[in-house]
Amino acid sequence: MNVNIEIDVYFELHVKYMSSFCRDRSRERHKASSSKDSSRSERSVVLNPPDSPSQESPDDNWGETTTAVTGTSELSVSQEEVVGLGKEIQDRTQNVRRYLPVALGVFVGLLVAATPLVFLLLPALLWPDRLQACGSACEGLFLSISFKLLILLLAIWALFLRPGRASLPRVDVYRAFLTTLTLLLTMSYWLFYGVRILDAQDEDYHGIVQFAVSLVDSQLFVHYLAVVLLELRHLQPCYSVCVMRSTDGETHYYNIGQLSIQRAALSILEYYYRDFPVHNPALLTASKQRSAKHLAGLKVYNVDAGAQPGNGNQSRPMGAAASKRKDSAHNELYYEEADYDRRVRKRRARLVVAVEEAFTHVRRMKKEDEQATPSDIMDVREAALAVFPSLARALQKYLRTTRRQHCHSMESIQKHLSFCLVNNMSPKAFLETYLSPGPTLQYGRERWMADQWTLVSEASVTTGLKQGTEFLLKCLDFSLAVTVKGIPYIRLTEEYVDPKSHKFLLLLQSETSV
Repeated sequence: MNVNIEIDVYFELHVKYMSSFCRDRSRERHKASSSKDSSRSERSVVLNPPDSPSQESPDDNWGETTTAVTGTSELSVSQEEVVGLGKEIQDRTQNVRRYLPVALGVFVGLLVAATPLVFLLLPALLWPDRLQACGSACEGLFLSISFKLLILLLAIWALFLRPGRASLPRVDVYRAFLTTLTLLLTMSYWLFYGVRILDAQDEDYHGIVQFAVSLVDSQLFVHYLAVVLLELRHLQPCYSVCVMRSTDGETHYYNIGQLSIQRAALSILEYYYRDFPVHNPALLTASKQRSAKHLAGLKVYNVDAGAQPGNGNQSRPMGAAASKRKDSAHNELYYEEADYDRRVRKRRARLVVAVEEAFTHVRRMKKEDEQATPSDIMDVREAALAVFPSLARALQKYLRTTRRQHCHSMESIQKHLSFCLVNNMSPKAFLETYLSPGPTLQYGRERWMADQWTLVSEASVTTGLKQGTEFLLKCLDFSLAVTVKGIPYIRLTEEYVDPKSHKFLLLLQSETSV
């Protein structure tokens, strides 16, 4: 025991000596550096620790009390400017990625529409004297080209020039394939036209018109292929997708078709905003009372204090109390949830009564307004503002109890109340919005998370879905775990049932009661 005490005393003296030695060396270095750096520019950075000569040990809060003195110069840039510059560059990149597919679609559409017209106009402009007249046959082909081009332009506008709903991390494979196929088809026709018609100055104008008609027909077939690949292929469900939110475990299941991982992620996010209830981080925090009791049951050791003779004897009762408190944790949770349910039902009953009284008062005022003069009639907005204070307190207490007060602002509640009064809705219709959490999209954008998601996948996001594919959609405060399972092949067999097998003969006897 004496040996241990001597070792502890020696260790403490050694620590004090090393700390004082380090402080003296740092002061000497600081003096030397201040004399040398007096002639330097103001761009130098000096870390100045707080002057505390009376302290015998280093400051525990050095990370909070240490200051950094920096000078200014013409080349210095603040942190806010760097963040703003990075955000501006990111916004520009997002705008380019958003509008680049639209610009490319417009370019391809104009090229597709202008190429047949150019095929018809160039011979009439370059060698009009040598062209053979084709009469009514060419006029019929002109009419066919006009209507086909009009239909093709409307189809391109409906399929490719729609406003984008999202920006994907990678290029869509099918869209890139169709764009490349369209460009290759157009360039092939241009090469054939340049070699066989422009160079030879073909005089058969009827053949030139038929060549332009064949180009329009080919473009229509390419567009039909685009409709099949982009719109029809994924309509047949092939996979069952399980989507689970990481924080509260909210789970939904969806059936989707043949899609790439990034397209499936986009569809899942659309389903998420429609079906999942709004994310409420306030419901995820544990009870303060149970947390305090849990912390009270933990053992606390004083590292700086020396060994005391009674420490070993105190650990046993503390451990026994902690184990006993651990065994009763489920009991505390049960009573806490029961008390919470009781308070929610109580607040709910008060809210329902307050809303019913408010709506009854509005109906009474409406009947009185029918008999009053037009100048004394109250507007619906004024009526909503008049009855709002009578139900505001009960609604506020209920939302606080259910921890959903951040989802509904006073302005949104008044707007919803005015909407219900205008459309003559019942009190239950007004309360349905607040008694149960609605889907995420029904709330304002400021009430739910940011619109930026991150797709995390081991496989390439352009590959198609397969059995067992797993990926993650990460947001600011939570993530969506997605698991893909294939829908099994269903085989139906038919079993013939003879209609005569259902017939039977009932013999009636006089002794029976039938």
